[in-house]
Amino acid sequence: MVAGAAALLGVTAGPAQAAEVSYATHCVPPAGIGLPEIDGTTKVDISAPATAKVGDTVDVVWKFTQAASKNPDIIDLPADTVQPSGTLKAAGAQTADIAMTGPRENPEIPKGGDMVLSAMTGTLKLTTAGQVTLTPDAYVVNALMTDTKCTPTETVQPAATITVTPADGGSSSTSPDPTGSASESASPSTSPSQSASPSTSPSTSLSPSASESGDDGQTDFTGKVVDIPYTCASPIGEKKATSPIQINARKNGGSYDLTVQFKKSVMDSPIDIPAGKVKPTMQVVLGGADKGSVTVEGPLNSATIPQGDPIEIPDLKGTYKPGASGESTLSPGVLTIEAMGTTTTCTPDSTAVSLTLNTEEQASGASGGSGSSSGGGSTTTSGGLAETGTSDHGSLKALGLVAGTAVLLGAAVFTFMPGRRTS
Repeated sequence: MVAGAAALLGVTAGPAQAAEVSYATHCVPPAGIGLPEIDGTTKVDISAPATAKVGDTVDVVWKFTQAASKNPDIIDLPADTVQPSGTLKAAGAQTADIAMTGPRENPEIPKGGDMVLSAMTGTLKLTTAGQVTLTPDAYVVNALMTDTKCTPTETVQPAATITVTPADGGSSSTSPDPTGSASESASPSTSPSQSASPSTSPSTSLSPSASESGDDGQTDFTGKVVDIPYTCASPIGEKKATSPIQINARKNGGSYDLTVQFKKSVMDSPIDIPAGKVKPTMQVVLGGADKGSVTVEGPLNSATIPQGDPIEIPDLKGTYKPGASGESTLSPGVLTIEAMGTTTTCTPDSTAVSLTLNTEEQASGASGGSGSSSGGGSTTTSGGLAETGTSDHGSLKALGLVAGTAVLLGAAVFTFMPGRRTS
């Protein structure tokens, strides 16, 4: 274990150390599963360098030696369907919340078998000389689209300590982090609150100034990429995710043809979804001189989406007919994903302006209402099973099986050992 962790650690760090800690845990199941909250015990092994210098970025590894759950005698959990994420607390000379995440990797877990969670990794940049302790905190177990959230119910003891010494001569030339990509993947599922990030987007320079969208004959307008944190509610629970989004426009007479691009998926597919069963729609929120929203739509998925793969959002298109003259802003709004008779609604926790246009009021324009959509408009279902007729009977039966499977998988990560149910 220690040798394996050492291979992951930054080359400027000292020898690796590992220590196990055990703590009582209170876990809350996903909504709609119908299971009570449960108390269990978590045992984890934290690996980190024993020594390092100020300015170093060190890697830490969180390994579950005993998960607070056991797979019930209901269903065999397929391989690679369970993913953990969590927070490691740094204290002492330096305080920080370290975002940890593990890959969606697990062996097939038979009925009644012990839950197996992958090791989580994260990074910490050291800023202050002294003793820095590392203590495990809350974590989340995601099975398909359901989250079980677990928090400590007692004071957890530090599992590792890093002795940080001053940097030599103030040098900042630390070696690059060989596993930075692993730690960066924690950011979308565990840090949905980073709504300030749009202002620092590297793509900001792509956006023309508002004055450039006026009288110089320009027809194409490129928006900046903004990071939008979403809370996605589906019939089987909620999930938080952050997606970089860009809104572009092409002037077409007095109107604008909009293209909205999602640079990253906001959700994974809970099952194999056949072609032609997923349709995304989004409301582009207008601001500044204009008010209201514009509906943009994407095509149905052209190919099967395998279980566990990201549901990629295709380019969403619509037409914006200005309802006011002046500087009008366009921001990403509510995203709706309809799949096999169910609706997942992703609502921004916060939003940011992607594009600013100098607009001229058009007859029957958007101001205060909804702009027209080149896709002919969209309809939103109630979120339950749609009355789609006999042609979709097979899909609805499949959906029922999917929903049942998701519930069982949610339950599978929520049968705890050892522990007791709360009263």
